[in-house]
Amino acid sequence: MLTLANALNSLGVTDNTLSEEEKSFLDKNGYLPFECLMTEEEMIAFRNRLAELSKEEGSDAGKEVHKEEGTMRLSNLINKDPIFEKCINHPRVLAAVGHVLGNFKLSSLNSRAALPGEGRQALHIDYDDKVKFKAGDYRVCNSIWLLDDFTVENGATRIVPGTHLSRNSPKKDLDDTMVDHPNQIQFLAKAGTVVVLNSHTWHSGMTNKTDVPRRAMHSYFCRVDQEQQLNQKKYINKATLDRLSPESKVILDVV
Repeated sequence: MLTLANALNSLGVTDNTLSEEEKSFLDKNGYLPFECLMTEEEMIAFRNRLAELSKEEGSDAGKEVHKEEGTMRLSNLINKDPIFEKCINHPRVLAAVGHVLGNFKLSSLNSRAALPGEGRQALHIDYDDKVKFKAGDYRVCNSIWLLDDFTVENGATRIVPGTHLSRNSPKKDLDDTMVDHPNQIQFLAKAGTVVVLNSHTWHSGMTNKTDVPRRAMHSYFCRVDQEQQLNQKKYINKATLDRLSPESKVILDVV
């Protein structure tokens, strides 16, 4: 049976896929951006398919994982079009996720569009904030695929660099997780960028002050011993299973 190590090797992930500088930046800051990971043609295809799915699913959109007021969410994307497979098997992304988590699997593949005037979230981590964990004992790692430019005006994701090293959550350390943090930055980048985020790093969406949605996809991973956000074995359909590459099946943990 194909192992994760074999699958990653087959996809071109090696010890040198990330530079030492990139690994160090990720270790120190808790995030790592990759520019131009999507072509313009790919972004157009992603945007168009997400718009179609949003229209088709209507009020049910996102129900498999999470519905959020002020946003348009979609979930379980791996089952909804072959084009989304790119989001779970890009070697640069997988190398960064593996650097954070070691052995891992996909937790979920979703999209989030912050609607005009909406989208601000409390600072949070993507793990149970009641769980104590040792330094370096990371359980979850996300990747944000930017389908629009992320700007100050449209509420680009805020990150508090280095907070993954604190082993605490914003809820425990802050009186108000909605207000600005003195050390926060906004992740400003062009569409086509992918940022890998150690999800123990404090982060949140900001308010979209433009008149158009801010669109992104979230390819979210967890350590292999953790429960997936969306149980892939439960949700995978036969058509998807038949078309997926052996490597993607391993990453989804559906073999």
